[in-house]
Amino acid sequence: MAKYKFVPLSTFKEYPIEETAQRSSDFLELMRRRRTVRQISDRPVPREIIENCLLTAGTAPSGANMQPWTFVVVSNPEVKSKIRAEAERVEADFYKRKAPDYWLEALEPLGTDENKPYLEEAPYLIVIFTQRHTVEEDGSVTKHYYLPESVGIATGMLITAIHHAGLVCLTHTPSPMAFLRDVLERPKTETPFLLLAVGYPKQDARVPDIGKKGLEEIAVFR
Repeated sequence: MAKYKFVPLSTFKEYPIEETAQRSSDFLELMRRRRTVRQISDRPVPREIIENCLLTAGTAPSGANMQPWTFVVVSNPEVKSKIRAEAERVEADFYKRKAPDYWLEALEPLGTDENKPYLEEAPYLIVIFTQRHTVEEDGSVTKHYYLPESVGIATGMLITAIHHAGLVCLTHTPSPMAFLRDVLERPKTETPFLLLAVGYPKQDARVPDIGKKGLEEIAVFR
């Protein structure tokens, strides 16, 4: 494998310390408004906005710069309907037969169940896949490294970009998720990682009254 050419870091921009502090504070307040939303409107969203969010996710760091992700954007009503039907089928089995009691107890306050209308109502579903390896033109295989770490970071950046753009989203991980590869006709080298329903919230959308842990609960300074 050829080595990369190293170039000067010309994209970094440093700000005065007061501005740096203010920017960090402003961004914190922006992200504190982010909520997971299950009542998503069918109001159209320009594709350009979704493309920009995806390109933002694509800037994420990844193991050996392999960028082992595929974002499948679904807006076709028929495909969304298929995804909903399969998701509700596997989720019904999960809730009624597979889920342990402690997990059902944890989910109960949130009011979640196997019914997933947002999978059809949201203007976009973004299904994120991990790429286990790449098959090169000569038939050789290039292995990818740190898959969950890399794809997880990219997904977090995608969620952040969606919120920053003024949209909402819902993370959905139907169990199991293998049907997504079949419905979306993805190769066996890809594994479903997570599904995002994306759009505007309905006018009457409601969210649970929950909070986030404080700094002292999530961080340790040494």
